[in-house]
Amino acid sequence: MPARLDAPLKVTGGAKYGVDHNFPDMVYGYVVVSTIARGEIESMDVTAAKSAPGVLGVYSPFDPLALNKVTMPMFGETWVPLRDRQVTYVGQPIGFVVAETFEQARDAAMLVEVAYRELPALTSLEDGLATAIEASPGHVDAPPTLSVLEDGVESIEDAIAASPVVVDATYRTASQNHTPMEPHSAVAVWADDTLTVYSGNQGAHLQAMELGMALGLAPAAVRAVNPFVGGAFGGKGRTSAPAFLAAAASRALGRPVKASLTREQVFTVTAGRAATVQRITLGAERDGTLVALRHDSWCNTDTARSFIEPTSHGTSREWYATRNLQISQRIVPLNLPPTTFMRAPGEAPGSFALESAIDELADALGMDPIELRQRNNSLAPPGKDLQWSSKHLDECFRIGAQRFGWADRRPGGRTDGDWLVGMGVAVAMFPALRFPASVGITLNADDTADIATSGADPGTGLLTVLSLVGAESLDIPADRITPRLGDSALPPGGMSGGSTATASAGTAIMAGAAQVIDELLALASAPGAPFAGEEVTYADGRVHGDGRSMTFGEVLRAVGRPNLSAVGSSAPGEELTKHSFSSFGAQFVEVRVHRLTREARVSRMLGVFDGGRIINDKAARSQLSGGMIWGVSAALHEGFEVERSGRFANADLAGYLIPVNADIPDIEVEFVEYPDTLHNDLGARGLGEIGTVGVAAAVANAIYNATGIRIRHIPIRIEDLLD
Repeated sequence: MPARLDAPLKVTGGAKYGVDHNFPDMVYGYVVVSTIARGEIESMDVTAAKSAPGVLGVYSPFDPLALNKVTMPMFGETWVPLRDRQVTYVGQPIGFVVAETFEQARDAAMLVEVAYRELPALTSLEDGLATAIEASPGHVDAPPTLSVLEDGVESIEDAIAASPVVVDATYRTASQNHTPMEPHSAVAVWADDTLTVYSGNQGAHLQAMELGMALGLAPAAVRAVNPFVGGAFGGKGRTSAPAFLAAAASRALGRPVKASLTREQVFTVTAGRAATVQRITLGAERDGTLVALRHDSWCNTDTARSFIEPTSHGTSREWYATRNLQISQRIVPLNLPPTTFMRAPGEAPGSFALESAIDELADALGMDPIELRQRNNSLAPPGKDLQWSSKHLDECFRIGAQRFGWADRRPGGRTDGDWLVGMGVAVAMFPALRFPASVGITLNADDTADIATSGADPGTGLLTVLSLVGAESLDIPADRITPRLGDSALPPGGMSGGSTATASAGTAIMAGAAQVIDELLALASAPGAPFAGEEVTYADGRVHGDGRSMTFGEVLRAVGRPNLSAVGSSAPGEELTKHSFSSFGAQFVEVRVHRLTREARVSRMLGVFDGGRIINDKAARSQLSGGMIWGVSAALHEGFEVERSGRFANADLAGYLIPVNADIPDIEVEFVEYPDTLHNDLGARGLGEIGTVGVAAAVANAIYNATGIRIRHIPIRIEDLLD
């Protein structure tokens, strides 16, 4: 069996993504977007567009498609296009043109003339800091400001003032976009008042529910299909504008509709990562023991305040043992595109600030940065009695330091010809979560088995995990398993997000396998069955009785059954009241800075991770390597340039920089493998997002080690390193 079951299809072009689906009589939609940051649409002249060749329909807030408001439990409101005339950012969908061909729809969209009543817009995070609003991240169980103080200490300020050594600095991170290879798209088809939508997303059931709500349909009348997803990273967790518009237009026109965003539109029509400002104050004893940690965070959000980047809540609340802690979160609503979950939301930008500050404290103390981190290793989040279920971060540092040659690191770095060379290190942590999930298990009479769930595989390897865990749970070879996912018609598999898919679906598989085996044994020993009245057991894919055995397929054939099915379900339970759960890692980076040009290059990387049991070694290494590349990208490349008008100056892949092969060295990934069965029966914890956490800080720390220049913002540019 290949390490990735979907690999042959993907590398040969056989994988069918959402936009690859074609149907007879299909037509094409093109999204029209706003050109101002704030205001009201006064009129839209669509006369020329409607009379353009091939045009079948032009829709706008003045001639809208039938779409209702969508509000989901836990997730809040999902923005649905064309429901009003308000404009809140440049690039907002305000119209939809449908024509016989994509080119006709695109050209006609250029003919739509829009008149606005423009209003003053706030587009700068820095300009809005003075009027920031205290707010708690919606998915984090904590108030906006949280304090943990030891007995006798009145305030965090008193704790800091009493600390012999204090570091106080402000850090900034840029806004980013997920930039998946597959633009957001959808193909909508109606048949007998039932809608089927083919669209890459992170959870088919969630998309089906949102589309049903928007279109006024019962859940059973909507089917969402997404067997392949060309990258998501949090950016395809909710239903996209093309999916809403294609579905509604298809119903109005009575023809299948395909709609896809252009690459430029992906940067504005979809949501991205917020920019942040973070002030961290650390107080410590002279031996490095933390006395106080204060982490104040600000981030931008859209005017609807739909998402808050949990930087302080996602890092300083849990990472280090400290006697006194205070974290706070404030938001600045801006006339910019919405923000949302993006790989390691909160932890990625938050770790840049926290791990840079820890490095600054180590420098102030004259202490090795690893020693400082180990001295303040937390047994549980500060203020909580629930200890970590399993934590081997010290071992990650020990192994990483030995393999990376950390003992050779010196203050001030070293030189290699014209290059200044430095090393940096950082902690990586990401919460170990699970979502409710159900998986169908079917034993077939030909001795094969089907494992099916609606969950998505946005490149993470979940399809292969279903096969591997299914084979182990059913005690048969993996090549006899047929895994299926990405279809809301299958049992609800939750969302592939939060590094939860393996733990969530895997434990559901184990439950379903146990259930279907019990039913098989009952069937095999029933009256008239091959083992009637006998005590039977199951092993190696066979039913064992009194001195003989039969495969499960032979049993099914003997009783005239083509198959036997069960649905296993799993959800977080009482373990949440007994322990805290996280994955851990240590990031090591070597950076070379040219002494004349000040060009910074990452020359070596090593990540050592404690993520519980590893189900698929190759896929796990791939996920972590990809995450580490994301960290380099955040440190040295990625970031929006926002004009005063609210327009992104670099909303394309020419100006929005991401790494290419020449920017990334060979990456080493090492595992410290301790199955965490306190978290779930499978023993696996999430790995998809932790790979990016801490990398940007490790890069900045290595640059400081090499050059003596401390950069407190990302991305770091050449001009930041000029003497």
